Amino acid sequence: SENPSVTLFREYLRIDTVHPKPDYDAAVQFLERVGTDLGLACQKVEVCQGRVVLILTWQGTNPRLRSILLNSHTDVVPVFEEHWTYPPFEAVKDSQGNIYARGAQDMKCVSIQYLEAIRRLKAEGKCFARTIHLTFVPDEEVGGHKGMEMFVQRPEFRALNVGFALDEGLASPSDTFSVFYGEKSPWWIKVKCVGSPGHGSRFISNTAAEKMHKVITSFLAFRESEKQRLNSDSSLTLGDVTSLNLTMLEGGVSFNVVPSEMAASFDVRIPPTVDLKAFEEQVAAWCRGAGDGVTYEFHQKCMDQHVTSTDESDPWWKAFSGVCRDMKLQLKLEIFPAATDSRYIRAVRDAAIGFSPMNRTPVLLHDHNEFLNEQVFLQGIDIYARLLPALASVPPLPAEG
Repeated sequence: SENPSVTLFREYLRIDTVHPKPDYDAAVQFLERVGTDLGLACQKVEVCQGRVVLILTWQGTNPRLRSILLNSHTDVVPVFEEHWTYPPFEAVKDSQGNIYARGAQDMKCVSIQYLEAIRRLKAEGKCFARTIHLTFVPDEEVGGHKGMEMFVQRPEFRALNVGFALDEGLASPSDTFSVFYGEKSPWWIKVKCVGSPGHGSRFISNTAAEKMHKVITSFLAFRESEKQRLNSDSSLTLGDVTSLNLTMLEGGVSFNVVPSEMAASFDVRIPPTVDLKAFEEQVAAWCRGAGDGVTYEFHQKCMDQHVTSTDESDPWWKAFSGVCRDMKLQLKLEIFPAATDSRYIRAVRDAAIGFSPMNRTPVLLHDHNEFLNEQVFLQGIDIYARLLPALASVPPLPAEG
């Protein structure tokens, strides 16, 4: 009696694509099988050894027009099984219709919703002017460096001629649907402090620890100010403020030895409204203020701040928002608080929206007992079955002749 779309979703969830050893081959074989069943053209692009991007294509009647890209990633984050009510790769469905599995929200649901919306539209005999491409990419959960970041630089991506892309968003516990038109710039900063060493029994001057204390105080004072700014203004979301966290501390060899060097690592996520050059000057000032021998280096420094237009004059956004109005979907426009593959798509100047149609659902990506209710999942197929025709039927744009 189970809806076949739900059955397919649960089959995909049972494929173990968890890091550090995701079974990408099984995922690609499964998705290629579904694509072939739907009559979609299949292409596989190995962006580096062992990392394949699968492209499924529904050809439009005017292939010269820019295409619609439906992107999703196949990998999922690790689990701590002792904290799960059900085994995380069995896709157990409880009596309320909640489907428990790693990837239920992030983001195997969206992959299947894309495919099942296309199944429905093809069964209805529909065809559209614009080509629709589906890309299934690896390694998003570890930064996308061997996935979408490499793929957007390849001729196979350029050949897709993308006009507008959909990618993942987040669940929303309220009635509204979250829509993400931009992302923060992730900066991973490592600060090193060098000072005088010596015996642990003495009051040594100019120690690395004293300098590190000043560094941490400056960074965390800024963190507290941003936290207070978020909490004091209900119009702000996490995507509107700079998040900063101390994530690693290094230094010392023994209890009785004052170390000559200490290091602290910070994960900073900066909204596109912030002047990145000015922010780096602030970081440099915090380090200078801690004394001599304090330096910083970047382990990640994303400088792209492109956002996608949500102005009603924009034809892509007009098509997207128009469907949502017709379906009476309440949208909440946000900057994504973390990072997705959308940032690589926007970096090559293609429009991209992050949208996972999951309202009235707790945000459980990367959490224990990740689940999605089957009715919410099925509603998402209904939404995509309305969105795709609107986007793929956007009239030719001036640049398209």
